[in-house]
Amino acid sequence: MQIARVALDVPLHRFFDYIVPETEALSDSDLGRLVRVPFGQKSRIGIIVVLPQSSDVPVARLKSIEAVLRDIPALPADWFRLSEFCAAYYQAPLGEVMLSTLPAGLRRVAPPKARTSQRFVKPSPPQEPPELTAEQKTALAAIAEDSKGFRAYLLHGVTGSGKTEIYLRLVERSLAAGRQVLMLVPEINLTPQLESRVAARFPSAGLVSLHSELTEAARTRNWRAALEGRARIVLGTRLAIFAPLPDLGLIVVDEEHDASFKQQDGMRYSARDVAVFRARERGIPIVLGSATPSLESWANATDHRTPARYTLLTLHQRAVENSRLPLVQRIDTRPEKLQDGLSAALLLGIEKRLTRGEQSLVFLNRRGYAPVLACTNCGWISHCHRCAANLVLHLLDRRLRCHHCGFESPIPKACPTCGNQDIQPFGRGTQRLESVLAERFPQARILRVDRDSARSRKQWETLVQRIYSGDADILVGTQMLAKGHDFPKLTLVGALGADAALFASDWRAPERLFAQLMQVAGRAGRAELPGEVLIQTQFPDHPLYAALVQHDYAAFADSQLKEREEAGFPPYTFQAMLRAESPHMADALAFLATARAGPQTG
Repeated sequence: MQIARVALDVPLHRFFDYIVPETEALSDSDLGRLVRVPFGQKSRIGIIVVLPQSSDVPVARLKSIEAVLRDIPALPADWFRLSEFCAAYYQAPLGEVMLSTLPAGLRRVAPPKARTSQRFVKPSPPQEPPELTAEQKTALAAIAEDSKGFRAYLLHGVTGSGKTEIYLRLVERSLAAGRQVLMLVPEINLTPQLESRVAARFPSAGLVSLHSELTEAARTRNWRAALEGRARIVLGTRLAIFAPLPDLGLIVVDEEHDASFKQQDGMRYSARDVAVFRARERGIPIVLGSATPSLESWANATDHRTPARYTLLTLHQRAVENSRLPLVQRIDTRPEKLQDGLSAALLLGIEKRLTRGEQSLVFLNRRGYAPVLACTNCGWISHCHRCAANLVLHLLDRRLRCHHCGFESPIPKACPTCGNQDIQPFGRGTQRLESVLAERFPQARILRVDRDSARSRKQWETLVQRIYSGDADILVGTQMLAKGHDFPKLTLVGALGADAALFASDWRAPERLFAQLMQVAGRAGRAELPGEVLIQTQFPDHPLYAALVQHDYAAFADSQLKEREEAGFPPYTFQAMLRAESPHMADALAFLATARAGPQTG
C-alpha cells in the first residue's frame, strides 16, 4: 500500500495522508503533482509533497486519492523551497501558501481543460535598440563582469535615464544563454507599455503576463506556459514571483520601492524581498531598479559599516539627448489666498501650456470629490462603519466609499445624527479638482485619471492613448500617472496636498512622499521640451522639498536613514505588525491588549 502526503489550502500547519490507488502508482518524480482528494464533505485540489513509508494515522481512517492530475507537470523543487521560505518567514500555513500561489483555475476541483495553443503577447513592429549612454554602458559592463551566480544589483537612475533599456539588454543576454526571465512591475497599469516594448524587442521569445486582471483561463494558460518552459519571458505584478520557471536565469524588479509589491491580504509578503530570496536560492542575478529606491535597499547598497549586500549602479543623466531633469520650484501658499486650492503661479503655468499646445498634469493623490462629508451643525463626519477610516464623497456616483476597506453607502440626504440637511464636503479630491479646472479653463480638454475613471485595463489603455495622441490638455491624476510613462507633450506638473504626509504618524510617510513627488516630477519634460514642476506647500523650507529641488535622492535617503537609526526603526531594527479586525472596535482593542501582554503564567 502506497501513501501520499498532500498539502491542502486549509489554515492548519500540517499535511494530510491519503492512500494512493493501485492504478495511480507514484514515484519521486510525482512530487509536486496536483491531485484531487476528499476532504470533509467535499473534494479539494492538493499537492503531493512527500511519499512516506508509513502514516501516523491508522490506515483504516485514511481516504484514497480521487485522481492524479497528470496532464499538469509536477511543480519543480525550487518552487517548493520558495513556498517553504514564505511559509516560515511570513508565518503562514505551508499548504495555504502553496495552493494560494496557483491560478484559481487549477485550484478548482474541475480544472479547465488543457489547451495546446498559447496566445503570447502580440508583438509590436520590431525596434532597433537605441544607442547606449556612457553611464548605461558602465552599468551593463559591471553586471557582465559578475553575472555568474547570485548577485543583487540596485540600479538607481533618475527618471528617464534608461533603466528599461538596461533591463532589455540583460534579458537579451539571458535568452541567448537559453534561460527564462522574470520581470516584475508594481501595478497592472504599467504592464501594457512594458509588454509592447519587450514584445517588440523579442518577438519570438514567447512573452506572457501574469496579473490579477487576466481572465481565469488566461492566467492558467500563461502560468502553464511558464511551468512548461514555452514562455521564456514572464512579465507580471507581485503574484508573478511565484510562477514556476524551470530555466530561470534573471529576475528584474522595476520600481522596486513601490508599496504595491506588498501583499496586504491573506499571506502578507513583499514580492521584492521574495524575489531576492528566489534569486539567491537559484544562484542567479537580480536587478532592482528605481529612481527612488526603498531605504532598506539603499542601506543594503551603501552601508559601509558592513559588507554591502547589493551592488550599487547609478545613472545620473537622462538617456534622451537634449532631455534635462525638470526645474522644481516650491510655491509658498502661506501668504496667498488660493483659488479653489490652486495658486496663481500654477494657474499661470497651465495657461502658458494651453497657449503653446503643451500638456499639464495637476497631481493630487486623493480620488473622489472630497475626502470627507461633514455636518456643520453637530460635527458629524462620514466615518466608515467597518474600519477607522473616513468615507470619501464620490459625487458623480452619489456614493460614500471607504478607500481603506471597500465599504460604501449612498450619500445621506440629511445628517444621520441631527437631521440637518446642510451637510457639506470638506477638502478636495480629483473629481472636485476636475470640476474646478473645467470652470477655470472652459476651452481646455481635461482628463481625469484615477481608480474611478480607469477601473479596467481597457479603460486605462484608452485614457493613456488619449494622452499620447494629444487629445487632452490638462490631466488631473493620482499616483497612477506618477511612474513609468513617457508623455512627450507633458511639460508642467503641479503637486497639491503634499504637506499632509510631512507630519503623518506613519514613520515611512516622508520616504513615500519623496518617492511619489520625484516620480511624478519625472513625467515633465521627458522629450526635448523643458519640464517644470510646481509644488504647493506651506513648508517651503522643509529639507524634503530642498532635496527635491536639487533632485538629490542620496542626500534625502542618507538623512532619513540617520533619523531611523537614532529612533530605532527599520532597517536597523526588526518590527512585526499584529492586526485585529472586528465589527466592534472594543473587541479588536481587547484582543490586541491581551496579545501585547503575552502568555499568562501561574
